[in-house]
Amino acid sequence: GAGPLALPVLCALALAFLGAMPAWAAPLAAALVAVALAGRGHDPLPGECALKLTWVLGGAFVLGATGLALLALATGTTVQAEQWGVLRLGLSQRMVWTVALPLVLLAGVVALGGAPFHFWVADLFQGVSAALAPLAVSALQALGAVWLLRQLAGLEAFPDGAALAGALLRTAAAAAFLAGAGTLPWQRRPERRIGTLASLQGGLALAALAVSAGRAPDGALASTWLLPWAAHLALALSGATLLARLTPADLAPGEPGGHLFRRHPLTALAGLYSLFSLAGVPGTPGAWLWLEVARGLAAHGHSGLLAAVALGWLAAFTAALRQLRAGFGAPVAWRPEAGVPAYLRAALWVSGAGLALLGAAGALAR
Repeated sequence: GAGPLALPVLCALALAFLGAMPAWAAPLAAALVAVALAGRGHDPLPGECALKLTWVLGGAFVLGATGLALLALATGTTVQAEQWGVLRLGLSQRMVWTVALPLVLLAGVVALGGAPFHFWVADLFQGVSAALAPLAVSALQALGAVWLLRQLAGLEAFPDGAALAGALLRTAAAAAFLAGAGTLPWQRRPERRIGTLASLQGGLALAALAVSAGRAPDGALASTWLLPWAAHLALALSGATLLARLTPADLAPGEPGGHLFRRHPLTALAGLYSLFSLAGVPGTPGAWLWLEVARGLAAHGHSGLLAAVALGWLAAFTAALRQLRAGFGAPVAWRPEAGVPAYLRAALWVSGAGLALLGAAGALAR
């Protein structure tokens, strides 16, 4: 049907128009993704993932809409710039906006896969095909960042609100990194590890937004960090997800690795490049994203969140090395007769080449 076709369209829109899309695109994307997954044949797993998306993301966006309505009632206007001005003058009860603003931000945190709502990301990677899961997750996370970016626009005019938003975003980012660092070492299935790495990428976006909340214009943040982050997320998740499906799980010591690594080692390295970039391994485009966030946190004195970022990065780096070892396994003298289909190998090369071009473009821009 036409439902699955909405996923690449949404992903392309999120990557191309991240700085210009309206905030309502996020709940619309979540609804379309849930509908697309619900119609995936007779396999029950995509339907279960669609139900989880419906009650997790649907509930979050309902709470976000409630927060927007409270802000409108408290200030007497629906224009966001006017709302911050009214609140700065103290013409509304403090209790109202201190409840409304967290509700608004909660929707973006959930869409980015932040803890304790990170389970839906890993469930999608485990229960949905490798062709659809990375597109769905990257589109929803990118649009979650758009939601937060739009709600934070102009907040520098209201210092108390900027301080509250920054504290909430820093707390959400720290929870994402600590949850990722605490769960990655114990996850045995490669697909769920990719889901946790995606949640860590959501934590990176939360940290970047927390640094700039009430300081940098939203357009500058979108063009300098969020747009490269969203493009990198789609490419890295596509390659890493496919690699995870071709990597054996729970490999015992002395066992040989998977067919891809033994029959097509160069293609396996192209897939590993996507995984390493997702984990922020030095020398990959993803490492620049981690480094920029760490620099921003250090410059603004957020040492606690910086320590959480370091823990998350160490866990991601260790998980990438773990998958490298599981893929190649113990050395053997024979090669498997059955190879990996050409279209799967081509997809790994396309993801790796796209990331290499993205890294080269970023290096030239800097």
